[in-house]
Amino acid sequence: YEILSFINIAFLTMHINFNLSKKILPWYDNNKRSLPWRVGKTSKKKLYYRLLSEFMLQQTQVKTVIPYFKKFTKNYKTLKSLSKANENQILKLWEGLGYYRRARNLLASAKLLVKKYNSKLPDDLKELKKLPGVGEYTANALLGLVHDKPTIALDGNVKRIFARYLNKKEIGINFEKLISINKKKLFSTNRNSDFVEALMEFGALVCKPKDPKCGDCCLNKSCRYLKSTNKIKNNKRKQIKIMHYDIFCYLNKSKRIALTKENKISFLKNFNLPSIKKMKNIKSNKNWKFLKNYKNSISNQKLNINLYYKFSNKIPLSYKWYSLNNNKEFIPSFTKKIFQQVSVLF
Repeated sequence: YEILSFINIAFLTMHINFNLSKKILPWYDNNKRSLPWRVGKTSKKKLYYRLLSEFMLQQTQVKTVIPYFKKFTKNYKTLKSLSKANENQILKLWEGLGYYRRARNLLASAKLLVKKYNSKLPDDLKELKKLPGVGEYTANALLGLVHDKPTIALDGNVKRIFARYLNKKEIGINFEKLISINKKKLFSTNRNSDFVEALMEFGALVCKPKDPKCGDCCLNKSCRYLKSTNKIKNNKRKQIKIMHYDIFCYLNKSKRIALTKENKISFLKNFNLPSIKKMKNIKSNKNWKFLKNYKNSISNQKLNINLYYKFSNKIPLSYKWYSLNNNKEFIPSFTKKIFQQVSVLF
């Protein structure tokens, strides 16, 4: 009996008291930001703009993405033109945005959509998840935004809205079950694509991770978080890892640095980097000179870097010379910061 009562209570807490769309859609209509990828439902650009923006917005803030999106769509105006690009061109445009695997996946997905799907987006979740770089969240986002399907893209913003509304820990919520139980209420609108975006927008602007605007919230009359004296906090603190690297730069008098794709730092791999290795008794090694110690950050990692150099005309076979003033080829931002550090030697 006690177990059944517990199950019934848990089941009841999964129910949302009213149709969220009736509250959030009017708010969205009056408060949504003007973003370059938000085009009309009948626009021929919709698929391309949504695909591009969703890849760019993965783990990246809107304000950071906007100039990159504009630059991308200026160079590649359609999905078909993007599919004909080569990887180096795409990486060069993506330079500075980080998480470069997204750029490679974007290009691979564009090629696949043009070749296999005749430049159309599949309307099946499983089929969408076959696209490179498209997981559960992105697939649901595209289904809703492009095909107006009754679905919800569960990013951090949306999960936080539901968790706050129920005043529960995110980790304790089965979001798929929550959506399924409340399906009729959640999708009683014929504006599914707007509802997908309205939820994400609401989480970004009102139900924020810190200092939520509860006084301006259109859900505040029935929000359990606001009413409760025991408010459940869902703010996640990123664990910062401190990584230590010794980086050795081959330089020559022509203001060039030797780089290779055989080295790796953190998740940077298959990119042009200097030599990365640990050397014992570095101070006694006359071939390498210590330049400086400096700090850098990649995602949730803080990097403590000791930078060494030597001038040499001979470099290992896997290395190639690059100009320190090079702006034509794609060089990751991390490597460009090394360029800045060693440029003082010239």
